[in-house]
Amino acid sequence: MSGRPEVLFSLFGDLTALDGIGPKTAQHLEALHIEKPRDLLFTLPHSGIDRARRDSVRDVVAPATVTVEVKVEEHRPNRQKGRPFRVVVSDAQTAFQLVFFHARGDYLQRLLPKGERRIVSGKLEVFDGVAQMVHPDHVVKPDEGDQIPAFEPVYPLTAGVTQKVMWKASSASLAMTPELTEWIDPTLKAQQGWPDWKDAITQAHRPTGFGHISAEDKSRTRLAYDELFAHQMTLALARAKARRAPGRRSMATGALLDKVLCSLTFKPTGAQTRAIAEITEDLATSLRMNRLLQGDVGSGKTLVALMALLAVVEAGGQGVMMAPTEILARQHLDGLQPLTEEAGVVLEILTGRDKGSERAAKLAALEAGKIQILVGTHAVFQKGVEFNDLRLAVIDEQHRFGVAQRMELGAKGKAVDILVMTATPIPRSLALAQYGDMDVSVLDEKPPGRTPVQTALVSTERLDEVVYKLRKAVAKGKQAYWVCPLVEESEVMDMTAAEERFKYLRAALGVGVVGLVHGQMPPAEKDVAMAKFVAGETSVLVATTVIEVGVNVPNASIMVIERAESFGLAQLHQLRGRVGRGAEASTCLMLYQAPLTENGKSRLEILRETEDGFRISEEDLAMRGAGDVIGVAQSGLPRFHIADLERQTALMAMAQKDARMLLNDDPELSSERGKAARVLLWLMEQDKAIRLFSVG
Repeated sequence: MSGRPEVLFSLFGDLTALDGIGPKTAQHLEALHIEKPRDLLFTLPHSGIDRARRDSVRDVVAPATVTVEVKVEEHRPNRQKGRPFRVVVSDAQTAFQLVFFHARGDYLQRLLPKGERRIVSGKLEVFDGVAQMVHPDHVVKPDEGDQIPAFEPVYPLTAGVTQKVMWKASSASLAMTPELTEWIDPTLKAQQGWPDWKDAITQAHRPTGFGHISAEDKSRTRLAYDELFAHQMTLALARAKARRAPGRRSMATGALLDKVLCSLTFKPTGAQTRAIAEITEDLATSLRMNRLLQGDVGSGKTLVALMALLAVVEAGGQGVMMAPTEILARQHLDGLQPLTEEAGVVLEILTGRDKGSERAAKLAALEAGKIQILVGTHAVFQKGVEFNDLRLAVIDEQHRFGVAQRMELGAKGKAVDILVMTATPIPRSLALAQYGDMDVSVLDEKPPGRTPVQTALVSTERLDEVVYKLRKAVAKGKQAYWVCPLVEESEVMDMTAAEERFKYLRAALGVGVVGLVHGQMPPAEKDVAMAKFVAGETSVLVATTVIEVGVNVPNASIMVIERAESFGLAQLHQLRGRVGRGAEASTCLMLYQAPLTENGKSRLEILRETEDGFRISEEDLAMRGAGDVIGVAQSGLPRFHIADLERQTALMAMAQKDARMLLNDDPELSSERGKAARVLLWLMEQDKAIRLFSVG
C-alpha cells in the first residue's frame, strides 16, 4: 500500500484552493477540525431551512422564513443614531418592510435600487402590526435566483465562518469529489437500497427536504456505514495480523483441569463451560489468542481464567495473571491457591513489595520454570523478571491496561496468548468499537448460591436513620461498605470527603469498628485496612471507589453508596456487586441528594429493577453517550463524524461481519472490491490499517 491513491489527491489538498477560502478562513475552519477538502465532505449539515419560492408573504404565519420576488418601492433612512434604515418593498399581493441596522445608505442603494425587482429571503416577523424582514439572508437579482437553494442546508459554524462560506466551500469540495469504486458488498448494498458513495455524499450536502437530514436517510446511513466499515476493517486487519503472528500450540491434556473440577463444591455454569472450551480451543491452535472474557459481577471469571492457566501448564508452559492493584493480586492468590494445591501446581505472587533475597529467590524459581503460575501487579513488567516458557497472560480489568502494556507483556515470552478479563459489562456496540480486534467470550449466567441484593433509594436527609440501622446491624455481627461520593474528579477532595465521613461514623459507631481506604493512602496502609475488614476486625469500611473492582468479602452484606447520583450506572452496579457474595441476604442503599432530576431518577430506578449488568450498560449508554460510559481519556474510541454508536449498533455489527468476511476471502485486498476497500481506508484516514498493510 505504497501511498495515497491518486484518485484522492484533490480531497487531501489545500483548503485555500477552494473557491472563497483564503488563509484566514482556513484558519477559522480548523476549530471545526476542517483542514482539507475531505474534512468538509464529512462535515454534514445538521438541519435545513425551507427557502422554496412563494408568490407573496400575505398568507404566511409569522415568524417564518420566506423567499419572495419583490419590487423596491422606497427607501426610508432614519437620521437618529441607532435607529434602523427601512426599505419598503411589494410582492404580488402586499407590501412589507426590509429593516437594516447600521447600514450605510449608499450600500443599500446599490443592493436594492428603487424601482427594480429583487428576490429576498429571510425571516419574516410582525412588529407593531407591520410585516418586516430584518437583515434578509439573501438579496439577489431575479436572473440569479438559482443562487438561493430551495432547501438550504445548515452547517455547524465557528467564529469567522458563516453559512455562506460553508455553502460555497462544500460546493467546491463536491465539485472535486471523484467517483469511487464500490467497497460495500453488492448484495448488502442492494438489500439496504443504498446509493453509490458520490451520490450519497452529494445528497447529504444538498438535501431537498427535512427527511434527508435525518440519520435514517439512506444516504446518511450509507455514509455512517462507510465510517464503521473502515473502522472495523482496521480492527479486522489488526486481528488478522495478530493471528498471522505465529502462536504456539498449547495442547491441554485435561488432567489438571479435571482435578480442580472434581474438588469444586458446585458445578460450573453453562457459560463458564462454554468459555473454557473456547479458550482451550484457541490455545491449541498455532494462531495467537487475543480474547476478551467479559462477565458480569460474580459470574465466575476467575475460575475460567484459572482453567486457561492450567491448560498451558498441562502443555508444559507457564502462565501469568495480572491484577491492577496489590489488594486484587493477593485476593486472586487467596482464591486460586486452594485450587492449584488440589492440582499440585506451584502458584506464586510477585508485587512491588517483594525485596532482596526473597525477590531474588522468586525470580530464580520463575526462570527455572519451578513457578508454573505467577500472580502479579505491574511489577511483572520490570526488567529482570524472566520466565522459563511463558505462554499465557491473563490481564484483569482491561481499562487500566493499555494496548502498549499488553504488547510489553507479550514480549516476555515467545508468542504469548492473551486473555483479557473485564467485569464491566460493555454494550455490544462499544465492545465492537473498542475490542473489535479481539474474540469475545461472554459469561451471562450467575453461578448458583449467590443471593439477590435488595436495592433501595434513600434521600440523604435520612442519614441519621441509616446510621441508626447500621449500628443495629453491626451489633448483630454484620459487615458493611460505606462508599463516599465522587468529588469533582479530584482524588484529594475525594479523600477529604472520605475522612470526614470516617470521623462521623467512628463517633456514631465506636472506635475500632470503622476502617478507611482511599486512593491517596500508601499501598501498605490500604492493605492493612482491607485485611482488617476481610478478617472481620472492623465492621464498616469507609472507602472511595478503590473497592469497585473485584474485592471479595463474603461476610459483607450491606453496601451504602453516598450521593449515588454522582456515579455512572455501570460503576454503581460494580459497587453493588461487592455484596451478596455470601449466603446472607444483602442490601444496597443508594443515598441521593434531593431533588433528583428526571434523568437522575430514572437512572437510579433501573438499578432497583435489575441486576443484569448488560442491560444496565445499554441503558447507561443510551442516557450518557459513549465517551462517558468508558471514560473518554482511556476509551480508545474513534471520533466518528457521521455514525452514531449509541443508535447504530446493528450497523456496527453488520460492518464487523462484512469486514471480517472480506479479509477472510481476500486477505491481500487484491480483488476489485479489495482495492476499493484500500481506497476507503485512505479516505477515512485509517493510518493504523494502512501501516498494517504496508508491513503486511
